[in-house]
Amino acid sequence: MQTEEMTVSYAQIDRRQDQFHSWGPYGLLLVSTVLSLASHELIESPAQWYAGGALVAAAIGLQLRLGPRHGPRTPSRGGAVVYTLRWAVSFGLTWINPFFAFYASTGYFDSDELIASRRGQRLGLCAHAVAIAGSQAGGFPFHSWVQWVLFGVMFIVNSTLLMMVGHFAKQEEQRSRDRAVTITELERTNTALQQALDENAALHAQLLVQAREAGVADERRRLAAEIHDTIAQGLTGIIAQLQVVANAPDLDVARTHLARASDLARHSLGEARRSVHNLAPVALENAGLPEALKKTVAEWGEQTGVRAEFTVTGPSEQLHEEVAATLLRIVQEALSNAARHARATRLGVTLSFAGDEVLLDIRDDGQGFDPRAVPARTHAGGFGLDGMRARAERIAGSLTVESEPGHGTALSARVPLVRHD
Repeated sequence: MQTEEMTVSYAQIDRRQDQFHSWGPYGLLLVSTVLSLASHELIESPAQWYAGGALVAAAIGLQLRLGPRHGPRTPSRGGAVVYTLRWAVSFGLTWINPFFAFYASTGYFDSDELIASRRGQRLGLCAHAVAIAGSQAGGFPFHSWVQWVLFGVMFIVNSTLLMMVGHFAKQEEQRSRDRAVTITELERTNTALQQALDENAALHAQLLVQAREAGVADERRRLAAEIHDTIAQGLTGIIAQLQVVANAPDLDVARTHLARASDLARHSLGEARRSVHNLAPVALENAGLPEALKKTVAEWGEQTGVRAEFTVTGPSEQLHEEVAATLLRIVQEALSNAARHARATRLGVTLSFAGDEVLLDIRDDGQGFDPRAVPARTHAGGFGLDGMRARAERIAGSLTVESEPGHGTALSARVPLVRHD
């Protein structure tokens, strides 16, 4: 953005310079002509009037020959001829009337654009300085030695000013070249930065795909572990109870083991339904993450009898489904842990949208625990703190836990804000 503003500013300066070089000589010629007409008593004869008119017409013709300026002109032999003729015209006009020195000053502006050699440029500037100094001394021809003295002084002053202006012009030209180089470097840097941003976006999309694939694999491992730990064990228990029934000595013993088998079957069915439900975030199918979390927290509070509250801060965003599913799973596991272990009377869940991050805070006033005493899980996809931490890290996030016995638990997850595409 800054590079574009600099480019526009320099373009405006160049355009104004083109306008000055194109129309400035006409304006100076007009001012000189008007002042000469106002001081007509300085023109001694009708021949000078005719000569002045012819020279003014010649000056206009030379300027038309140069044409409008569109960027700096390239020095050439034709440009040097026009410059020389224009000096001759301006010198003749200043001889007729000193006020034409205004027009003669146009030679100061474009000697470097019309004359190729440095020596020719200096000679052209000195020639115009002669015409202007003569006008400042009272106009040609001189009638007293005082005018010659004034002419010498004014010629020195004009030449000195020309050298200073030329020096400053060279410095400005160098600065212009440096600015051009800087702009080129900035554009190159911006191009490289945009390429890097595009590459980062592609890498981010690739990481999300990998995170999704890793999440699918982890869910499969988790589901397999749950089936092994719950459903398979339940079926094993049912088989064992039925085997006892088959060999039971009396009806009462058979009924007892049948009842146990029925309880195991019901429990296994519940575990199966829970595992299938946890396989995909059903709560996100018809609602965004804030609505899904609000419903989840409310249902959990009704089931446990714990006062549960949900809060959203910051402007809500439609999150990428992987991010939303991860945060929902973390809340579900945290609520499950709180129901089993916390013995809390109050629990609060806060979802915060903070710039380019999403924060999830879960706090309760339960009995707390020592996080260092919690044993590590053997697989990252399981339940508990390690499972929640693994979920957050899979999408480049983090999870922290603050707790101590008797002072409740505070769990905080921080993940990148990736919007829904």
